[in-house]
Amino acid sequence: MRTLCSSTLIGEFFVIGFAGLVAMKDDSLAMSTVWWVCGVAMVFSVLLCGMVTRPGGVQLGWALQIVLILSGFVVPTMFFLGAVFAGLWWASVHYGRRIDDIKARWAEAQTAGASAGPDAA
Repeated sequence: MRTLCSSTLIGEFFVIGFAGLVAMKDDSLAMSTVWWVCGVAMVFSVLLCGMVTRPGGVQLGWALQIVLILSGFVVPTMFFLGAVFAGLWWASVHYGRRIDDIKARWAEAQTAGASAGPDAA
């Protein structure tokens, strides 16, 4: 799960940064507002990469996704991006846990095979 979730968060980091550059072209938004919203989201995305596997890490990821959607009230583009990111986060958590289960079963089978020794076959 760590790999998929961290990859999603790093992807969010870059997309939010590029979205901030695009949003700065909008004359109705102050540059400081755009960078405040985008900058904070980018910092949390990177920090969360190291916390994904810790207790509460996935919940913090969900909180980040909700905040990204709500940041659409400040930078309207973030409504769409936040919804896309929430979908990606769900997929990362869901499929990441499935991959972890498969890897654990495979490692268990390898350990059981190794402990049985070469004469077991």
